[in-house]
Amino acid sequence: MIHGRGIRKEFNGFTALKGVDIDLSESGIYGIIGHNGAGKTTLLKIISGLLTPTTGTLVIDGIDAIADPMALKMRLGYLPEESRLYDTMTVDAYLNFFGDIYGMTRPEIQRRSDDLLSSLSLDHNGKKIGELSKGMRRKVAIARSLLHDPDLLVYDEATSGLDPMTSRFITGYLRNLKHEGKTIIISAHNLYQVEEISDWVLILSEGEEVASGSMDELRERFGSITYVIHFRIDDPASLPGIGGIIQDDGMYRVNVKTLPELNAATAHISSSGGRVERIESRYPSLEEMLMAVGKKG
Repeated sequence: MIHGRGIRKEFNGFTALKGVDIDLSESGIYGIIGHNGAGKTTLLKIISGLLTPTTGTLVIDGIDAIADPMALKMRLGYLPEESRLYDTMTVDAYLNFFGDIYGMTRPEIQRRSDDLLSSLSLDHNGKKIGELSKGMRRKVAIARSLLHDPDLLVYDEATSGLDPMTSRFITGYLRNLKHEGKTIIISAHNLYQVEEISDWVLILSEGEEVASGSMDELRERFGSITYVIHFRIDDPASLPGIGGIIQDDGMYRVNVKTLPELNAATAHISSSGGRVERIESRYPSLEEMLMAVGKKG
């Protein structure tokens, strides 16, 4: 669906993107992450037709996004980091306004608005947008991005600054949109959220791709599994053969890297009078991956 080659963007001598490739052929949720200044928002705006790359090619669902950005904009929904809404408008008037821009009929706008506001649990009671909470305003912006039923959504910091409950709601809503067959490209500073819902992730550093792939592929690249042993013991000093023991909420825990180390540690804990409570396996998180690539990648 999205095929980009050598996407480069320069601003007055500064190179924000240095020849990024992107290939997304199936519907799903795709995350783009990186340190501040990595080029995330620039790439999102190029994909959305809001910026023209200095060089490179970009074809989205058969549309040459560089040659015909207007055709692209009719097929996608864009959500910027800041919800710049018309505060003096009511929610209904705001959605009617954008529906008119998209060439929708008033019955279409009404039906689509009712469905979206219901699915987003947005009961605005006829208020003006300026009277709504930040979470409700974000939901209005999401409704606007979906009004014309686009297949491609580009969301920059969809849950930025929202309370945990609203953030969790929107995350679940994005999952539902994926199941409806939408392709969603997201960027967020909340890397746990990106990791939780993304099918594929692109990591940028100073305008360049440093890694991309599914979460399983990235975990394989950035480090193997770690086993976390949680246990109880009266005297942890009786375990001189186990290093890196950390006291944790009335228990102790230690990390090991391999199954032989895991078997040896649990046997040592048991023979020393301890009791293993649970064993967890974990892979490096996106946050740890981003720290590993550093500013330079």
